[in-house]
Amino acid sequence: MTDLSDLPPLWPARHALVLLPLLPLSAALALWLYAVRHTDVSRLDDYGLVTALHPSFWAGLAVLTTGFWFTVRDRRRSGGLPAAYVLGLLVMERATQAVLYPTPLYAWAWKHDGVVDHLLTAGGLQTADRIGDMAVYDQWPGFFAAQAALVRLLGVDSAAMYMAWWPLASSLLLLFPLLLLYRTFTEDRRLIWTAVWLFFVANWVGQDYFSPQSVAFALHLGVLAVVLRRYGRTGGGGGAGRGRRGQAVWTAVLTVLVVAVVISHQLTPAMLVVSLLALVLLRRHRDWVPVATTAVIFLAWCATAALPFLSAAMPDMIRAVGDIGGNVERGYGATPTGAGALAGSWAARLLSGSVLLLALAGIRRQPVLRYRAMPLLVITAAPLPMFVASSYGSEMIFRVLMFMLPGVAFFAAAALLPKVRTLAAAEAEAEAAAAKSGARREAEPPPRRGAGARLRTGFGIRVWGPLLVLLAGTAAFVPSYSGKDRINYFPPQEVALVGQLFDEAPEGSLVVAANRNYPLAYASYGSIDHYWFLEDDRGHVDEIVRDPAGTLAADMTGVDRPSRAYFLFTQGQLANSEMNGQLTGAQLNGVLESVAASPRFRLVAENGAGAVYELRRPDDAEGPGGVEEPGAVEGTEAVEGAGTVEGTEGGGKR
Repeated sequence: MTDLSDLPPLWPARHALVLLPLLPLSAALALWLYAVRHTDVSRLDDYGLVTALHPSFWAGLAVLTTGFWFTVRDRRRSGGLPAAYVLGLLVMERATQAVLYPTPLYAWAWKHDGVVDHLLTAGGLQTADRIGDMAVYDQWPGFFAAQAALVRLLGVDSAAMYMAWWPLASSLLLLFPLLLLYRTFTEDRRLIWTAVWLFFVANWVGQDYFSPQSVAFALHLGVLAVVLRRYGRTGGGGGAGRGRRGQAVWTAVLTVLVVAVVISHQLTPAMLVVSLLALVLLRRHRDWVPVATTAVIFLAWCATAALPFLSAAMPDMIRAVGDIGGNVERGYGATPTGAGALAGSWAARLLSGSVLLLALAGIRRQPVLRYRAMPLLVITAAPLPMFVASSYGSEMIFRVLMFMLPGVAFFAAAALLPKVRTLAAAEAEAEAAAAKSGARREAEPPPRRGAGARLRTGFGIRVWGPLLVLLAGTAAFVPSYSGKDRINYFPPQEVALVGQLFDEAPEGSLVVAANRNYPLAYASYGSIDHYWFLEDDRGHVDEIVRDPAGTLAADMTGVDRPSRAYFLFTQGQLANSEMNGQLTGAQLNGVLESVAASPRFRLVAENGAGAVYELRRPDDAEGPGGVEEPGAVEGTEAVEGAGTVEGTEGGGKR
C-alpha cells in the first residue's frame, strides 16, 4: 500500500482560514441576488421598498452585518476583508434600487438631468439676468459642466442613462477621503472600518443621488483630510526649503479641491469655511493658509459669478439669520402623513439619534480620543451654528446632520469596541512592550476560580451587544432611505407620458401641476413655464379645492398662441401630496374629476400613470357638434371622461 501521510493536503489550512471569513459575504450577496430577482415594485405602498422587498434581502443583510462584525474584530485579519464587507454593504444599500427600478429615482435627479441636457443643447446655461427658479444652477455650474463632458465622453443620450447608479458611485467616492480622515487619528483597523460601516448605515439623508452636493461633500471631506493629515507638515530633516516646497504642493492641491467645491455648490463651501475656521480658532490647527485660501476663493465666487443670485436672495437670507425655530421648522407640504410615512420618519430619527448617543458614549468611554482626535471632534461640532444662519429651504437640519456624520460615526464606533488605539498611543505601546520582559507574564497569579465564567460573560456582552446594535442600525437604514419610494419612483408609463407632453408642447407653453414630483419636469425649462399650485399660498390652494376647474382655468389664461396651457396629473404628484400632508387623495382626485368634466378643458393624453389636459381657447376650432376634436400626444391613448388615476383610491391611504 502507498503511504499518503507525507503528501501535502489538497487544501492548505491557511487557505481555509483566509476564505472562511468570506463565506458570510458570499452568502449575503447570493441572498441579495435572489431577493432582487423576486421583488415586485410594480405596486409600492406607503412603506416604500420596505414591504416590497423579498424576505431573503433582510436575511442577507443580517448575514452580511454578522460576518462583518466578527471579521473586523479579529486582529489576525487583514484590512482587505472588512473593506470587502463594506463594499458588499454599499451594493445592498445603494445598488438595490438601481437594479429593481426600470427608471431613475427622485424628481430632483431628473431636474439635474434637465440642466445637463440644456447645457448640451443650448451650449450654455441661462444668463445672469434671468433670475428665477433655475438661477441657482446658472451661478454654480461646475457639476453640470462636468456631467455634460461625461455624457459626451461616454457617447450616451443623456445623464439619465447612468444616474440611477449615481448613489453607489458617489458613495464609493466618499470611501477614500473617509479612510484618509480616520487614518489621521488611528491605525486601529477595527475602529476605522467600524466607523466607515456606521457612516454609510447612518447616511440616510439621501444626498447621494445625482446632484452637485454628492460630489461637493466628497471634496469637502478631501479638503479636511488634506488639512489634517498632510498640510503644513514641513518639519524633519529636509530643511526649510523642502518644507516650503511641500507646503506649496499641498496648497496647490487644496486650491484645486476648493475651487471644485465652490463652483459646484452653495452650502458646502460655507460649511468648509466654518470647519476650517473652528480648527484655527480652537488652536487645533495653527496654519491660517487653508482657511484663508478657502475663504478668498469662496468670497471671490460669491462677488462675481454668484452675485446676481445672491443679490436677489440676500433679503430672505438676512431675515433668516438668528431664526433658529424657523430654520429647523418644516413648512406646509413637508410633514410625513400616514402610517408608512411616519414609520419611515421615526426610523430615520431613531437611527440618527442612536448614532449620536453612541458617539457621546464613545467620547466618554474612550478618553484617549478626547485628546488625540480632538480636531475631528471640532469639525464634527462646527456645522451646528449653521442652524442660526439659514433654513436652506427647510433642509438645514438634514444637511447639518450629514456634515457631522463622519465624526459622529468615528466616535460611535469607539463606543462599540474595546480599548482603541490612536497613532500616538500605538507608538507608546510598542515602546513599552519592547521594554518589558516575559518574566512579568510568568509572575502573574493564575486566575481565581470562577474568573473564566466572568470572562466569558464579559466577552459575550462585548461581542453580542454591539452586534445587535449594528444589526438594528443596518436594518433601520432601509426604511429611512427607501421608505418614500412610492414618491420617488416614476414608472415607465409616467416617464413616457411626461416626456411626450414636453416633446409636443410648443415653445412658451405653460404646464400646471399639483407639485413638481414628476420626471422630466425640467426637460425644456428654457422654453416651457411651470406652475405648481400646491406651492402657492394656502388660501389659493383652498380656492382650487373648492372650484378646481374654474380656478385653474383662470390661472392658466394669458398664454399667447401658438403656445398652450396644459394641466398635468400623475401618480408621483398624488403620492407626494398624500405622504407629505398637502392634499388627500380624495381632494386631488376631485381636482382631476372637475377638470375632466369641465368643457373648458380637453383631454390630450392618458395612461395608467396619469393624464394631460389642455385649456381650450375661445377661438379654438370645433369639431362636429360644436365640440373640439380631442387630440392625443403621440404614442398615448386619449380616453373620454377621465376619472381617477389608475391604482389610487378616493380618500387616500392616510
